[in-house]
Amino acid sequence: MNKSKLDVAVFSPAFLVAAAVAVALIVYPEASQQWASETMSFITAKFGWLFVIFGFSAFIFALYLAFGQYGRIRLDTKDGEKEYSEISWAAMMFSAGIGIGLMTWSFVEPLYYLSTPPLEITPGSDKAYSWGHMYTLFHWSFVPWSLYALPAVAVAYRLYVRKRPFLRISEACRPVFKSQSDGFLGAATDTLILLGLLGGAGTSLGLGVPLVSELVSHLFGVEDSIGMRLGVIGFWALLFGGSAYRGLKNGIRWLSDINIALAIIVVLFVLLAGPTVFILSMTFNSLGLLLDSFARISFWLAPITGNDFPNNWTLFYWAWWIAYAPLMGLFIGRISKGRTIRSLILGTLIWGSLGCMTFLAVCGAYALNLEHTGVLAVQDILAQEGIPKTVVAILETLPMSTLVIAIFTVLSFVFLATTLDSSAYVLASISTKNLSDEQEPARWNRVAWAFILAAIAVGLLVIDALDTVKASTVILALPLIPILLVVLHALMKQLKQDFGAVLYRPDIIIKAPQQEASKESLNE
Repeated sequence: MNKSKLDVAVFSPAFLVAAAVAVALIVYPEASQQWASETMSFITAKFGWLFVIFGFSAFIFALYLAFGQYGRIRLDTKDGEKEYSEISWAAMMFSAGIGIGLMTWSFVEPLYYLSTPPLEITPGSDKAYSWGHMYTLFHWSFVPWSLYALPAVAVAYRLYVRKRPFLRISEACRPVFKSQSDGFLGAATDTLILLGLLGGAGTSLGLGVPLVSELVSHLFGVEDSIGMRLGVIGFWALLFGGSAYRGLKNGIRWLSDINIALAIIVVLFVLLAGPTVFILSMTFNSLGLLLDSFARISFWLAPITGNDFPNNWTLFYWAWWIAYAPLMGLFIGRISKGRTIRSLILGTLIWGSLGCMTFLAVCGAYALNLEHTGVLAVQDILAQEGIPKTVVAILETLPMSTLVIAIFTVLSFVFLATTLDSSAYVLASISTKNLSDEQEPARWNRVAWAFILAAIAVGLLVIDALDTVKASTVILALPLIPILLVVLHALMKQLKQDFGAVLYRPDIIIKAPQQEASKESLNE
């Protein structure tokens, strides 16, 4: 096997573009904000239909692969144990795929929908409460995890069935690109993937760093400031350094196990300390509403009324998941050796959706109850002071609030670290030639991408505008849709080549045993 080395054709353009974006955000914040807003408006207006049909189709196609004839195919060429236990596998997948975003939106997302509800519902009405809580679950469940599962199958198939041990999306496209996977098409694909990942990770940073900074400031009684936020980024860099040294198996898995334990503690405490019956009732009501309305809300774009809700929320979320899909495909595919296609897809959908829906349902219902009963004017705080202070204000209403905020702070920070650690790992992997599944990318390469991620975080902190953060994701996600389509086409091409003769046989007709056939002929 060739020795792994830096792929200059992929690393250089992506790194330079990312560095230029970071500089533009810091030096020209107002111009950057305006350009991002105008570009997002153009994309959502012209290509919103593409995002929604791609998201829904991904969910249907994932179910087809899981329950169809290909579902039993094992992602390995020999019998053996799965590389990771179910719990560790689910923990790493969940931590890398969701990260700090879940902590940021868990309490406040239903509140945004309460004041700006979907489907022309009256703001603040009883119906807005129900639909706001349900829409949060919709944005974090079946479609996102389908977008993650599909490229993961393609990557795992190349790694463990076709024995092409290279962690790059261009490698997953090789059955379609052929020799061009090593040429211009391959380099262009991996460069766009890198930029898309930077957009997705940048969104996580833009949302996560202010939250962690506010939580730390509250705990230690100091004022939240740019200096505090830069300190959060610096401390993350130290934690990242330790995780980078330990590598994938010991680093990310170690952080992920901590994440899951803390997340379960937080959810159970909010459920038991809060209005338990209300939370459970709201959760199951939203589940029924989601199942009943899934097709309708999956395609709702409001072309007549011009409601901005689909553009500002559903399309943003679908773009965010698409931006992260290649990262998650490489990451989940890498840790799925020995699983079947069915277990990979259903495991991703069930564990991912269940984890997100549980966390969001409990925390979101708690926040809505505070607003509904008048215990805390949560909507006013959100409108006047933003997400981080609103989260702190909600946590303060819980018993033993200082301890709860401390645990929430640790959980948020570790989620941020695992998200960015996984991002840097995959960014470094894609920009390395001939990196096998048994190798780790060079530490300096991972640190270089960590530096760029930190620089983008600083730029987003200077702008401090949620709309710009969301716009960057939508812009960078659009070119990834055709790439993901190529990945899926390449997967199906391989499945038909390898298993078509077995799975697509004509109807099987049993032949009568020879003796019985002879007796029947004598009786005639």
